[in-house]
Amino acid sequence: MADPTSSSPPGLLSLDEALQRLLAVGAQCVIRQTEDVPTLQAWGRVLAEDVRSGLDVPPADNSSMDGYAVRLADVPAAGAVLPVSQRIPAGVVGDPLTAGTAARIFTGAQIPPGADAVVMQEQCTSVDPQSVRVDVVPAAGQWIRRRGEDIAAGATVLARGTVLTAQAMGLAASVGRATVQVLRRPRVALFSTGDELAMPGEPLKPGGIYNSNRFTLTGLLQASGCEVKDLGIVPDRLEATRQALRAAAEGVDLILTSGGVSVGEEDHLKPAMRLEGRLDLWQVAMKPGKPLAFGAVRRGDGSEALFVGMPGNPVSSFVTYLLTVAPLLRALQGQPAREPTAYALRADFDWPRPDRRREFLRVRLNGQGGLDLFPNQSSGVLTSTVWADGLVDVPPLQPIARGDMVRFLPLNGLLG
Repeated sequence: MADPTSSSPPGLLSLDEALQRLLAVGAQCVIRQTEDVPTLQAWGRVLAEDVRSGLDVPPADNSSMDGYAVRLADVPAAGAVLPVSQRIPAGVVGDPLTAGTAARIFTGAQIPPGADAVVMQEQCTSVDPQSVRVDVVPAAGQWIRRRGEDIAAGATVLARGTVLTAQAMGLAASVGRATVQVLRRPRVALFSTGDELAMPGEPLKPGGIYNSNRFTLTGLLQASGCEVKDLGIVPDRLEATRQALRAAAEGVDLILTSGGVSVGEEDHLKPAMRLEGRLDLWQVAMKPGKPLAFGAVRRGDGSEALFVGMPGNPVSSFVTYLLTVAPLLRALQGQPAREPTAYALRADFDWPRPDRRREFLRVRLNGQGGLDLFPNQSSGVLTSTVWADGLVDVPPLQPIARGDMVRFLPLNGLLG
């Protein structure tokens, strides 16, 4: 596969350069405030502390099978018959095992003192209610989970900065943590600009469209673990845009907008941002997506809220978010920069007319292990983002022929 970071057209910033600038600022604005949350409600949160274990896990030797706990000395050969001296279900501490006897034991139950093996019940035969025949010679320690074999007391089980998955929540719970200290969620203000925009449920006036970006970006922000301050649709007026920026800046880390970042007469974000803060307007060598605005808005106390303005076309906004805003939000939460998950997969399509910009094609993995291409790659075709499960990262001027190996970026890997 060709290098997707090949040189960009003159006057355009490469995606890697744009991302590098975003992440450099994000690293200077890392969220420091923390809060304690119940472990049961901590999915997706970022740990602000190491989680250490105050106990061994398991806390005592226990059985990993239903069966019989025995002493090796009492089973010198297969077929030994032993009286059953006790029954030990999980949660019950048994008595020391009497020599010459077996203990009926169940998965998770603590091994009685004196026992040095467990024989699974499938390898034993009940002779009568009080005795059992052991049909194999057990090995020392078989089917015994040793104290601390998973986690030793004092060990760090989850490091600061870990994003809590379902399994990480379970691990914290396994060492007795009812609550965990996490970073507060990123706070993001969101609004769209455009007199043509309407909300679902409202009648469409001539020339109007429904504001899909508001819904797409809200969902993406929620998937990134953010608290969303939704300011709705802002009219195409300079003063209205200024007021929206001032309102958005209070109490948030980032202001995110879609549309209005071009240079047309009705694109008021650029002059509004220069009056309310600072702005860089970048032309990024990527398709879909090209205009990307980045800067900051002054708050009343003199501090700043970061600002990212994205293109208004729905697919451009979606792809730009995944490739730039999602990494910025991870940086704000102290996450290290990382390359997106990528796989070399076979293209089951042709792409004979590549662009001078780096392209991201909407594709879906098929049952033959290859990738199918959505037939319409227009930046306005939002259906392609629902149909697709990933993007093909195409270097500038790089054609694709059926059978070529290409760089596949799963959508779920770009958000996670």
